[in-house]
Amino acid sequence: MTKLKTKVLPWVLRGIIAFFVLSILWVIALRFTNPPITYLMLQRGFERKADGKGWKLEREWLDYDDISDNLKRAALAGEDAHFMTHNGFDTEAIKEAFEKNKEGKRLRGGSTISQQTAKNVFLWPGRSWFRKGLETYFTVLIEVFWSKKRILEVYLNVIETGQGVYGAEAAAKYYFHKSAKSLTKKEAALIIAILPSPQKWDARRPSNYINRRANSIVRYLNYYSIPE
Repeated sequence: MTKLKTKVLPWVLRGIIAFFVLSILWVIALRFTNPPITYLMLQRGFERKADGKGWKLEREWLDYDDISDNLKRAALAGEDAHFMTHNGFDTEAIKEAFEKNKEGKRLRGGSTISQQTAKNVFLWPGRSWFRKGLETYFTVLIEVFWSKKRILEVYLNVIETGQGVYGAEAAAKYYFHKSAKSLTKKEAALIIAILPSPQKWDARRPSNYINRRANSIVRYLNYYSIPE
């Protein structure tokens, strides 16, 4: 047993070191290059095929400076009010989510835009503690190696915004037949308002709940500064 440990331990240590080195290099590389595809995009595509539907992946990358400021501010107003000041984790939102979780069985999240970006780009969907640990690790890395501007740019380009629709540009064209460069405040707010469940909700035909949420986002839109 001792000999086995002596042989295995060095390989385990090498594996751990390799993981840290490769993951850091991966994060640094994506600071300068755009992620080509995400696990969720592939998963949704195969789910559609399994349901007898055609493969659908609508996505078009739009550089940060070309995305409407209305959408950037709407993302902060609707998804992460403290994005500009936190270090990747909103402790107040986490505490609030923890208190709500104690009242029921279903886990409610307190995820920031940074956490969502780390999950979408580097990981797979899921609720296990192991995946959550990796999400925390990659969130720290992107906060260290990326700027807030880059995090928001990647987030707005990879988020799921409808059935087979990903990112701001594809969403703007799908719902409003225009580029994300020229979204109005209400249009931007409607896209952000459906993000908790883009498979179910539609920005073109918003329910009363989505309309109220979008109107609330519009109301606070100008209170938020965005990365320059």
